[in-house]
Amino acid sequence: MIENKGVLTVVLAGGKGERLGPLTRERAKPAVHFGGIYRIIDLTLSNCVNSGLRRILVLTQYMSRSLSRHLNECWRFISRPTLGEFIEALPPQHKEGDDWYRGTADALYQNLRWILDESPEIVLVLAGDHIYKMDYHHMLALHRARDADMVVSAVEVPVAQAAGFGILQVDADGRVVGFQEKPANPAEVPGHPGLCLASMGIYSFKPGILREALAADAANPQSSRDIGKDIIGRLMKDHRVYAFPFIDENKKAAKYWRDVGTVDAYWAANMDLVGVDPELNLYDEGWPIHTMQVNAPPPKFVFADIEPGGRAGIGLDSLVASGCILSGGRVTRSVLSPFVRVRSYAAVEESVLFHNVVVGRNCRVRRAIIDKGVELPDGTVIGEDPEADRKRFYVSKGGVVVISKGAIV
Repeated sequence: MIENKGVLTVVLAGGKGERLGPLTRERAKPAVHFGGIYRIIDLTLSNCVNSGLRRILVLTQYMSRSLSRHLNECWRFISRPTLGEFIEALPPQHKEGDDWYRGTADALYQNLRWILDESPEIVLVLAGDHIYKMDYHHMLALHRARDADMVVSAVEVPVAQAAGFGILQVDADGRVVGFQEKPANPAEVPGHPGLCLASMGIYSFKPGILREALAADAANPQSSRDIGKDIIGRLMKDHRVYAFPFIDENKKAAKYWRDVGTVDAYWAANMDLVGVDPELNLYDEGWPIHTMQVNAPPPKFVFADIEPGGRAGIGLDSLVASGCILSGGRVTRSVLSPFVRVRSYAAVEESVLFHNVVVGRNCRVRRAIIDKGVELPDGTVIGEDPEADRKRFYVSKGGVVVISKGAIV
């Protein structure tokens, strides 16, 4: 894929992620742990590497230290300066008159100088907080073949879900002729009743067109400074804007793409991993997901009294990372990050436990997300009494309990 050497990839990773509640109080959304050993951004960056893209700017902003450290520790292997390959975390520069990023378009505009300094053939813009597997080579090939000014990657979603997305309207040639932001009455895909074409937040631009569009947007006081709401609508009127139909490298019957912007969506995406035939396949050697490898011993399951009421360390339909010890406790349909401890007679079900969580003896934990280093005292019960949980913790609309750092003293 040598032709992609002219592509500059810009990953938008500065979002505060307020809808993820306590999980983003101390870290940016792309830095939130996922699937036991990963960070959310690892999925996007792995797509880049697997697509032959190794010139990457990561635009950071909110609570960026954890993310920047992860990029430095895990993703340095991308950087080969003598070959023009790099990954660079780029915080807000705060030049005179600049403010914090006011939207995705503004984030690009404030960093336009550094983007254009790389003299790219194409600028590929990605979100750093979505879960999917995609070879961007196909989208870039369409960009070149159509001599496009902008390409928007899109996935079909049911009409009932359209209110959560930007919806594209296209003609028979795939050219974008309309855009609706989270519509109540969305336009359906021609020939596919009941389905809409949703923008995935993945865009490619000709650099000159991007510069002109961002400058015009910055001069418009009515703009919301958003690529979807403002830039697509502006360019589709008199430029060549095309939709690229998402090609899923996950190789499942249903295309897999998740915006994990809420606690419930994040929890559900983790639960997608624990089935016998998981919806998102992390075990595909042909499409590896890279991350920081923890130096830890193998997971350990001890005590084998499997009689009713006995003490047994058991993990069923779960992801259990290195360094974990299930010491007489039972874990079912859950995701455990490194160095988790589950003590005797404890039961953990449909939960996500971050690094170094300790679940005390006789605890019962159901449908919960527990942040790094939290220790549950013996006998703690989570997820059985919603009212009691709300008095102490964050509880999502879907009933998922989030226990943040410091929530238990």
